[in-house]
Amino acid sequence: MATHPAMRHHRFDNLPRPLVVMENRWPAGVATGWHAHPKGQLLYATEGVMVVHTDAGTWVVPPNRALWMVTGLRHDVAMASEVLMRTAYIDERAIGGLPRESGVIHVSPLLRELLVAAVQIDPERPPTPREQRLLDLLVDEVRESGQLPLHLPMPQEPRLRAVCEALLARPADGASAADWARHAGVAERTLHRLFASQAGVSFAQWRAQARLLHALRRIALGDKVIDVALDCGYASPSAFAAMFRRHFGVSPTAFFA
Repeated sequence: MATHPAMRHHRFDNLPRPLVVMENRWPAGVATGWHAHPKGQLLYATEGVMVVHTDAGTWVVPPNRALWMVTGLRHDVAMASEVLMRTAYIDERAIGGLPRESGVIHVSPLLRELLVAAVQIDPERPPTPREQRLLDLLVDEVRESGQLPLHLPMPQEPRLRAVCEALLARPADGASAADWARHAGVAERTLHRLFASQAGVSFAQWRAQARLLHALRRIALGDKVIDVALDCGYASPSAFAAMFRRHFGVSPTAFFA
């Protein structure tokens, strides 16, 4: 009987090698369930879109991007579409210079091919000299990859978390901060203070980021930009494109290219 993808990581977690890479295929709509690893983890999908929920917030991970998660970060990976996932487990105690914080990184064509090749390396025997050079270069590419602003912090304060969950469920909702404050049963000033202390951003910034990440997932799944823009509360596709360019420095088309 084939091992379920959610269970295979247990074997890889406990291998003595400081870097191992495995491959899994996941159907759309499933999730890994909440868990953590004793090593750092690089999640990369050559096909499909992942939404990763963690205690630190949520990341959307489209193709050609990867999520680096530090050791011990509790997470749940939801597959927004069918996903072909390659996962590198890296022992941060043995391999230094890795990103200190979790975040989405750009996957260069070289890093992509290194991850694809590393899957073929037997994780239960010492690597050959060539394989070791490949793994060393993979680590160097992770170290050099810059992080992208694809993170949505989720607050723990119950009233604020309820507001954020409602905003996620209704990205086109244009209610003001004052409206949401009344909905939460707090003063508007309190709502702004909670966003600053719990999420590290303003109400407007959090909602804009939530809309942007929702749109990113939709576009990665093949939805038309015009439909996504209007469904996410933007006045027009051009307004959405302008917001996208301010955030990522390129147009939506260029980002996914």
